[in-house]
Amino acid sequence: MLKKRIIPMMLLLDEQLVKTCQFDSWRNVGDPVKSASVYNSQYTDELVLLNINRDNRSLEQLANLITQISEVSFMPLAVGGGINSFDDASYLINKGADKVIINSSVYSKPELITQVADKFGQQAVIVSIDVKRSTSGEYQVYSHCGKTLENISLTEHIQNCQQAGAGEFMIQSIEHDGMMQGFDIELLKQVMLIANVPVIGCSGSGDYQHLREAFIETDVSALGCGSLFNFSDSNPIRAKNYLTNYNIAFKKV
Repeated sequence: MLKKRIIPMMLLLDEQLVKTCQFDSWRNVGDPVKSASVYNSQYTDELVLLNINRDNRSLEQLANLITQISEVSFMPLAVGGGINSFDDASYLINKGADKVIINSSVYSKPELITQVADKFGQQAVIVSIDVKRSTSGEYQVYSHCGKTLENISLTEHIQNCQQAGAGEFMIQSIEHDGMMQGFDIELLKQVMLIANVPVIGCSGSGDYQHLREAFIETDVSALGCGSLFNFSDSNPIRAKNYLTNYNIAFKKV
């Protein structure tokens, strides 16, 4: 049985950490390096760092942060935001990222997944998918920080990315983002019917019960948490201690 993971989500905007709400409004939540150091002391399984600045997709900024974070932590680091080519992905991995997160670019360049997987291994490629319900209730996929509706179904997009070599999916619900009302369980269940690689479920964690619900009711491998750790006294250690009482097993860090 695959051990579960709890992954803090760190969103970067102009070199500051922020937390968004439904991919729109945001609040400043601190310094990325200091936060990474704290998460490291809490035996975090993995860390996600995403540049969400639509106007400044500087890879140099991400690379500098990777270097600084690597000096204060030993967690696997997944990095994304503005990766549009193999050279971009290679640059960040060579700077110390363990995985790269690719989103908008794969709609027009699915071969990017294959190129990175062939060079660095399938486990190094996370495809992030931003999802929102239509007025008819259908799940639709969006790119460019949730601003562009893509003309492809969620099912077809997942299948295409798997065929190209994606090692993992990160599923973000635009509607649940920052709301702290729980994960979109129906969305995660639907994804798990299609995906044959690990899935990180994101968006909506507000308490430990939300984590328990998602792990028990779906087969996701990991849950990404932002607001839960930023706006409460919750942390990864307490979360895992709570969840182990429900026979949810975690990787040993």
